[in-house]
Amino acid sequence: MDGVPAFPMTRRCPFDPPAELGELPPVSRVRLWNGSTPWLVTRYGDVRAVLRDSRVSADSDHPGYPHQSAASAARRHRAKSFITMDGAEHAAQRKLLTGDFLVKKMEALRPAIQRIVDDLVDGLLAGPKPADLVPAFALPVPSLVICELLGVPYEDRVLFQDITKVMVSRTATPAEAVQATEELLAYLGGLVERKVAAPGDDVLSKLAVTQYATGEMTAEEVASMGQLLLVAGHETTANMIALGTAALLAHPDQLELVRTGDADLLRRAVEELLRYLNITHTGRRRVATADIELGGEVIRAGDGIIAAGDAANRDAAAFEDPGRLDVTREARHHVAFGYGVHQCLGQTLARVELQVAYGTLYRRIPGLRLAVPLEELAFKDDMLVYGVHSLPVTW
Repeated sequence: MDGVPAFPMTRRCPFDPPAELGELPPVSRVRLWNGSTPWLVTRYGDVRAVLRDSRVSADSDHPGYPHQSAASAARRHRAKSFITMDGAEHAAQRKLLTGDFLVKKMEALRPAIQRIVDDLVDGLLAGPKPADLVPAFALPVPSLVICELLGVPYEDRVLFQDITKVMVSRTATPAEAVQATEELLAYLGGLVERKVAAPGDDVLSKLAVTQYATGEMTAEEVASMGQLLLVAGHETTANMIALGTAALLAHPDQLELVRTGDADLLRRAVEELLRYLNITHTGRRRVATADIELGGEVIRAGDGIIAAGDAANRDAAAFEDPGRLDVTREARHHVAFGYGVHQCLGQTLARVELQVAYGTLYRRIPGLRLAVPLEELAFKDDMLVYGVHSLPVTW
């Protein structure tokens, strides 16, 4: 198809989705890396309609599924997780974990998360200036939390963080992506084996005892579930902490509101930053299993679909003055965590981590500021999860 724009598109402002997303029709074709032309859905109502439609599949093995890259396709063919499953298969695997991520349980972690954040801020204040906030704060906060929750030794963080960088890279080769996946599955599979003999009070131990030891799942199947939780549990929140901080430092009036605000303001600020930034910037990928009419177009069975959450979260029909960062607005109806049956399982944990991280960092270091001009920051256009590669700050 001539004239079909390439996706993803280039950001003109580091905190905004590409301007072209707002200029396209609500439902239109885009061209991917392999020449395929799935449908791009950009409006808030349409994105929610797609993500809750039973005629739309998340199965990454389905013909027509719009993979993000050749590496992503190779990695997902090697190890599927329940986020790329449908129906009963998806529900059964998700149900195994639902109880571990209940709102009450995640809120109960708040004091422990507060101790982690305070210890890291103590380290920042005692260390040299300027400091890179990514390795010194943004990455260790969720890494420590998810390691404790899953039962993964934190001393192994360099291993899984380095592997994750390859798994979420848009420039990795298929061979590199598969190798990284194999390495992480082998590592987690070894943990699962050890936890059968010596279980702890953690998610992997529970799965090892109730699923692997009973023959319900193989060690690799349990490891695949652990891989999803480990990668998603630290990579996404780490990027959100750093990117959210960069955005607030670029909007000092909003930063001051967050620094001095109460718990309700902090809650609103987290939701607004999730809406405004939307680190899942390559869309939720789906494929139609039946013909669907949407936005004046007919999406045929077998057609790929990309639900652009970043564009939906800037839709004026859903958010007044959507291009403005306003931490006082009520933005919880955003789609940063997806929508429908595949909505992010760990969203409550992410919210608690972000509330504690944002609420503590700026209060304890009130003079926090960028140590380099905003224009010199390297943003993660080369990754499947958006953020900053480093965030030099001083105070």
